[in-house]
Amino acid sequence: MATAPAIPAMNGLITPPSDEETLTMYDPQDGECAEVDNFIRNHPLSRSLRENADFTESRPHMKIPAALRTHNFTGGTLNGPGRIVVPPFTFSEKGGKSMVALYYLGTDMCGHAGIIHGGLLATLLDEGLARCCFPALPNKIGMTASLTVNYRKPAPAGAFVVLRAKTTKVEGRKAWVEGHIETLAEDGEEAVVLVDASALFIEPKQAATMARIYPVT
Repeated sequence: MATAPAIPAMNGLITPPSDEETLTMYDPQDGECAEVDNFIRNHPLSRSLRENADFTESRPHMKIPAALRTHNFTGGTLNGPGRIVVPPFTFSEKGGKSMVALYYLGTDMCGHAGIIHGGLLATLLDEGLARCCFPALPNKIGMTASLTVNYRKPAPAGAFVVLRAKTTKVEGRKAWVEGHIETLAEDGEEAVVLVDASALFIEPKQAATMARIYPVT
């Protein structure tokens, strides 16, 4: 009986939902989550990327089986009211060329009062830059070899942000990626870069046999 919960989790890894299916899998926990979810879904940036045939929309955290999601750092521990309020909407360019993700960072993720902890921003960049380049790697998975983060401006809590990433070079099992997190600009506004980063990801030699927590199609 102790192993029973592992069965649906393994099934979720073997037959994960499609990118399109992940867009209907999230159920907001409360009114704030519903409002945030609706705002991001219908923001002009989301609509413009959705209309671009070179990009595929998904919510990658929803591909993690529910039994494993509660133990996942960004998809579970950091997700929910007051934190990463809703699973991010992610738009990935074909071939792992670039990626754009929209988040709302809540008020319970601070270092200094009212300012998002820099460790959270580094975590989002690590995950986001990795997800950007995965489709460009032979087996579509990699591990962080190095990550350099530069903090430019304080990131306010309780705010929408955009993560932008671009794969700059791929050589065999290695991929180099650059990216940043910026404010989500409204009409007439200019986005402000809050933090930027560069990273190197290396696909493990045993990648072909590894389980996919974030399956890439």
